[in-house]
Amino acid sequence: MGNMVASIKEYLTGLTLPHMSWIDIIEILLIAVLVYQFMLWVRNTRAYSLLKGILIVLAFIFIAYLLKMNTILWLVYNAGGYAITAVLVIFQPELRKALEELGHKKIVSTILPFDSGKKDESGRFSDRTLNEIVRASYEMGEVKTGALIVIEEETILNEYARTGIYLDSLVTSQLLINIFEHNTPLHDGAVIIRGDRVVAATCYLPLSDNMELNKNLGTRHRAGVGISEVSDSLTIIVSEETGRVSVAQNGALRVGVTRDELKEILIKEQNANAEKQKRKIWKGWVKNEEKSDE
Repeated sequence: MGNMVASIKEYLTGLTLPHMSWIDIIEILLIAVLVYQFMLWVRNTRAYSLLKGILIVLAFIFIAYLLKMNTILWLVYNAGGYAITAVLVIFQPELRKALEELGHKKIVSTILPFDSGKKDESGRFSDRTLNEIVRASYEMGEVKTGALIVIEEETILNEYARTGIYLDSLVTSQLLINIFEHNTPLHDGAVIIRGDRVVAATCYLPLSDNMELNKNLGTRHRAGVGISEVSDSLTIIVSEETGRVSVAQNGALRVGVTRDELKEILIKEQNANAEKQKRKIWKGWVKNEEKSDE
């Protein structure tokens, strides 16, 4: 035991910390900021889902390497160059928007990300907001006023909010009805709701190319399904022709839901959001406990 302790001490005394200049410190800080901004960008765009898909492919390649699947490794090796080009093409819209956002950012606030005033209000919507959305949907349905209401979940929809007009207003049934009223400036397009606030109106959404959808459904329904295919949002569609209220989520469309059914769907989504928030708080609490135990 004494020899082991002596060997460890001799080894530790032989260790020397590398010399670091102020340039090295600046370089580390810049890399840390760039990595942090990249993570934020990935988290707040559709690139998050694409990145998860790429990580799954990489994991599959790693397993193939461990098991010595030479045919798969040969295909990966020969297709590697094309894969890089494909990734650049797939991420082209997100990369362009990321560079645009970088150009609009203030350098000081980027390096020192203190609270700059406005906070992201994504998360659980209140019971009041739930009732206001339900009331507005069926009042518009009674008079056959077409509407497209997107309720944001974990996937941030800023790229679609930018296509419309920012409002940042409290959700009320009167506001939603006035927005979608015929011949008003904001009636065309979708409304995006984040938490208890209307983020933007007249937003353009991607149309679904699902061939299994009913051919009688119009552009409004295809847009509702389209946004649910690229995000985890919940979309309420009020038909201008029939006045029926439909719900799109996870690429599926429920046509002609009743008032009670819509309220039940929203309550379920509300509870799911609350559970997600509790899990986040629990994870943070566990991490803090582990640090304190150390």
